[in-house]
Amino acid sequence: MAASCDGENVFEISNDEGLNHATMLSPFVGKALDKLNELNLTPNAISVSGGPGSYTGLRIGVSTAKGLCYGFDIPLIAIDTLQIICADAVSKLTIEKNALLCPMIDARRMEVYTAFYNADLENVKPVWAEIVTENSFSDALEKQIVYFFGNGSDKCRKVITHPNARFISDIEPLASNMINLADQKFKAGKFADTAYFEPFYLKEFQATTPKKRL
Repeated sequence: MAASCDGENVFEISNDEGLNHATMLSPFVGKALDKLNELNLTPNAISVSGGPGSYTGLRIGVSTAKGLCYGFDIPLIAIDTLQIICADAVSKLTIEKNALLCPMIDARRMEVYTAFYNADLENVKPVWAEIVTENSFSDALEKQIVYFFGNGSDKCRKVITHPNARFISDIEPLASNMINLADQKFKAGKFADTAYFEPFYLKEFQATTPKKRL
């Protein structure tokens, strides 16, 4: 969780000890609000990761975000989880202008959920499910460097061996990486419908994606 003012990070807290959203989120929210109160700041919007992601994690996060929006009477900003992962990569590396960013969220066996973004964090290919083989992403790799990262990328290192493939470790969807993306949406007035917004659950995506066999 993070809080920002004028695009600057003023509070950040995180926990990587597993699936503990239900127990950790409310205390984190309380600490963030205490910090804002200490700085004499009032929330103007709430930003939340919109998926793709696990049903439970997204449901807890989005429900909490909606509650805060209603409580403070402020808008909701939803940001794609894969874009947030890309933001962490861009903050740590110098990415070639024509390179592609390929964040990966782990799924069953050799399947990942992914998308393509450019160095400006613009989506150039929407989310899809990919069962990774030695031929995966070959069309893109023939044309440019592709950076692979996220919790689904480690299992792909030995399979995707094209010389244009670059694998990056320790890239995560941290809340602090949402700040610039959320600030851009806030200034542009690009808000989600608080009442009707539904995140991108991986469970739903699996149910509508044709099954493939390894």
